[in-house]
Amino acid sequence: MNPHIEKQIGQNIRSLREKAGLTQEALAAKLQVSGCDVTRSSIAKIEVGQRHLYPDEILLIKQILNVKYEEIFDITTV
Repeated sequence: MNPHIEKQIGQNIRSLREKAGLTQEALAAKLQVSGCDVTRSSIAKIEVGQRHLYPDEILLIKQILNVKYEEIFDITTV
């Protein structure tokens, strides 16, 4: 995958998480309760584009943050 795209998606997730008023720790906890084995460190790596996202993580992040896929995958600034 294109590292610029991964970085932009990570930045989008960070922005959406902050808009929702959640810390990285809180998002990780909500993902863990939903069955995803994701740590705060993993969230940090996702947000800077250093870790790939898995489909189940994307689905749950979308649900937890109550956003549209388009908001996560908006790469118009790349």
